[in-house]
Amino acid sequence: MTKARLETFSDGVIAILITIMVLELRPPEATDWGSLRPAVSSLLMYLLSFVFLGIYWNNHHHMFHATDHINGRILWANLHLLFWLSLVPFVTEWMGRNHFAALPTAVYGGVLLMAALAWTILQREIIALEGPTSRLALAVGRDLKGKISAGLYLVAIPLAFANRWIADAIYVFVALLWLTPDPRIESRLTHRK
Repeated sequence: MTKARLETFSDGVIAILITIMVLELRPPEATDWGSLRPAVSSLLMYLLSFVFLGIYWNNHHHMFHATDHINGRILWANLHLLFWLSLVPFVTEWMGRNHFAALPTAVYGGVLLMAALAWTILQREIIALEGPTSRLALAVGRDLKGKISAGLYLVAIPLAFANRWIADAIYVFVALLWLTPDPRIESRLTHRK
């Protein structure tokens, strides 16, 4: 089974999600700088979610570049990931409109956590098919960065009810952690088996 259709479909879904998010942004009626103030939280949420979706798109590309074969389990695992990513525009808009209120902030973290877990499942399905000596398996190793990210989300979700700003800072920190393409995979791509 080839991976081209999976990659093309995933690229399209992520592009549509980013488009949906930008269409949710509403420009102010007035033309002065002060009229932008109410939109700041929505703009910040758009930026953060755009970065998260960009990170997933970038790393998805790298992961499948390091993948030689796919099967039905991988197709379903990929759809599972896309399901959680498809909720990003909803939670982005909810959090932005409500100026980072506690519940939307926690739910945003919940969606990020579930997307991270879906990513891990997809990664494991690929490794299960291609074996422990595949390029992806060797590149990922114990996936410490993935485990740290999931742990940080688990901390941030309940923390949103105590201090939403610290929870938001954790989400930004995780995004910064993943901002550059995963060098483990890039190094394996340049040194093929």
